[in-house]
Amino acid sequence: MSTVPGTPRTKTGFTPATPTTTRLAGSHALQASPHYTTTRRHSLYGTEDRVVIDPGSRVWKVGFSGEGKPRDVFYADAKNYGSLWSWSRATDPAEKAEQDNMLAINLERCMRSVFHESLLAEPKARKVILVEHPLMPLYIKDMLAHILFSNLQVPSISFASSHLLSLLSVGRITGLVLDCGHLESTALPIFAARPLFPQLRTTPLAGSRFSSHIRALLLLFGSYLPPPATLSAAVNVPAANRTTRVPQEILTDAVIEDIKTRCCFVSDALESSLSDVRASSPAGDDPSDHEPPPSSDPAMSESEFSRGSLGQESAAESEFSIISHPTHPTTGGEARNENHLQVLANMYIRHSTATDLHMRVVPPVSQQAGTGRGTLIIPGWVRERAAEVLFEGGDVDESSVAEVILDALLKVPVDLRKTMASSILITGGTAMLPGFIPRLHTELLRATALLNISSTRSRPTYDRYASLRPLVPHFAILNNPAPVPSSSARANVNAGKAPAFTPATMAWVGGSLAGALKTGGVEVAREKWDESDPSQTDQDEDVVMVLPTSEHVPRNVIPDWTRGPLPAGAPPAVALKPPPSPQAVGA
Repeated sequence: MSTVPGTPRTKTGFTPATPTTTRLAGSHALQASPHYTTTRRHSLYGTEDRVVIDPGSRVWKVGFSGEGKPRDVFYADAKNYGSLWSWSRATDPAEKAEQDNMLAINLERCMRSVFHESLLAEPKARKVILVEHPLMPLYIKDMLAHILFSNLQVPSISFASSHLLSLLSVGRITGLVLDCGHLESTALPIFAARPLFPQLRTTPLAGSRFSSHIRALLLLFGSYLPPPATLSAAVNVPAANRTTRVPQEILTDAVIEDIKTRCCFVSDALESSLSDVRASSPAGDDPSDHEPPPSSDPAMSESEFSRGSLGQESAAESEFSIISHPTHPTTGGEARNENHLQVLANMYIRHSTATDLHMRVVPPVSQQAGTGRGTLIIPGWVRERAAEVLFEGGDVDESSVAEVILDALLKVPVDLRKTMASSILITGGTAMLPGFIPRLHTELLRATALLNISSTRSRPTYDRYASLRPLVPHFAILNNPAPVPSSSARANVNAGKAPAFTPATMAWVGGSLAGALKTGGVEVAREKWDESDPSQTDQDEDVVMVLPTSEHVPRNVIPDWTRGPLPAGAPPAVALKPPPSPQAVGA
């Protein structure tokens, strides 16, 4: 298996050449260019087809409107596979200015690559549809607009919400969209093509936390075979004698991305396996051997462990020990004496059917003198259960992906809850994990119906989702590949009926559809952008207004829902009494 994943450039079957038409011999009929799968004629230098750009923090998707898939998909940082930006900024002014300058340079590089390498299009003749995240910082949108208007000189930019475009791609205008991306997972209700931004809910449990959790699990439970020093040692020395702990140097972002995209998957909820074990176990077995550790255990959870492992300098500093692959399950008394993560690992090993994978990786610098490459052994249960960190709820600040959906449902009006619950759409790159969407549907049912793993657990005193329990039969995910039959006719009609677009490209497909229909979000023309320049020169008075360079203020023409006026509320239920007339006062 390759150690460094290639840049994810999709091969669409056609080249980005200038569209032409050919005339059939002996016929007056015109057929479409072989570079396109449609029969629509394209102008040579016109702006009929807009450029649709979905700029993610790690992966960009670009193409022309009217097409069913992007022309190109690439990493923004193809060398280190890192994020261009994060939700936190430096507090020091000098450091903040340096970060903004580096971000502007990287964004300009990516934008020039879009037009000059991916699309081979003239930016001055193409309108742009920019797919924006609802919580994208305003200074980043201002940088993107500045690059497109000032450097590339595009005619106009249309800003469109990624959640709304994802819903349009499946032919809906009302629903609840969950975007599980790299930095965070965001749930946004949409009614009649109008995003309900005040009801937006978010959680940091997303692709970034998933990657750090995989790295932490491999440091503790993975194995590494260094390359043998000589060819004779490769034959004479057994592999078991050469197995060591996984060094941090080999777990680069590229290797973690390769493991995440090619090796990991999401399995079913664990309580089904536990019930099967109890049913198939003989009467003499102790059922406590198969029970998970109690939720009140003071040891750190998987989510806390993955957060704390980010600052570790080396694997040797960890307080947890490597788990040896046992040949038989341990007893309940021994498991209670082990560490919390040790108990979880033993439980996952017992109920995992996934096989271990061997991956060839570049050895550390200290082992470069060996022959060949090292081998990273990925346990099967890590591949299967690493995504459990995304479904681990109960934290006030870090809700699970299922709790984010339920929290958004609690915020919408009561008469819209059934409609939203039966029209859930899952998008984002993290949602492309095999088994993610069916598992999310199961977690929704567990959270609302209080399906505990162990029947001995008592019902909590405060049930935050009690008001959503009547909606359990109506839960339906539009793009669920394996929908479960329900007693609700509405859920059966909607579940799994979305077109088979990949969750990662739904927002781009919606932008392509919006561009073909000549619709979209707020359109900002280049003339309007130039007029809003804060450093304008008054020709009559020769007065130049220049803003201080220490603080960059975004222009007011950039749409931002966070600073817009709130709509007027409903009229009061009790009618106000009219003021008394002057005649009545005089009488």
